[in-house]
Amino acid sequence: MRRVKVMNGNLDLRDNIDVIIEKRVTKFGSGAKIDCPKEYLGKRAYILICKEED
Repeated sequence: MRRVKVMNGNLDLRDNIDVIIEKRVTKFGSGAKIDCPKEYLGKRAYILICKEED
């Protein structure tokens, strides 16, 4: 069962998660990209954009 809930800036994500990967978004042409290992090709992924900490 998939469930995503955001309340007061806190994320509650419930799903069958295999791994969480944290990467920096980098420039790619006129857009941006996030790299991940090729073993995850064709898999469903979540991208969470976080506020920068001071």
